[in-house]
Amino acid sequence: MRTLEEVREFFKNDVYASGTTGIEIEDARPGYAKVTLKIDERHINAVDRVMGAVYYTMADFAFAVATNYEYDKSATVTLSSQINFLGAAKGKMLIGEAEVVKDGRATSFYKVRITDELGTKIAEVSTSGYKLPARS
Repeated sequence: MRTLEEVREFFKNDVYASGTTGIEIEDARPGYAKVTLKIDERHINAVDRVMGAVYYTMADFAFAVATNYEYDKSATVTLSSQINFLGAAKGKMLIGEAEVVKDGRATSFYKVRITDELGTKIAEVSTSGYKLPARS
């Protein structure tokens, strides 16, 4: 079983999610991940709200961490994803939690919830993953 620090070290190579947007991994274990993001001016759109792509990036990253927690030579990538926006963030921090619903031999299915620290329900995301063949 990997430590949280080992997972963070591996995923620091996901430069867009962790470096550009500032998403941080708070918790991770097989089939589950929790990520957070402190909202700042980089995340705000022209109508003074958090850009929808920020929520999607959080969901996709949480999925990646949860499904690739035990990454060795094979990776799982997003096959399809659907986001349903439920409300606008009211707080200053976003929280994304990914949980496995089904983990099959070649595909997986996850639900990701995006909220803020005030408990505002922001988005629900359904993601299907595809397990790539192992590299030698």
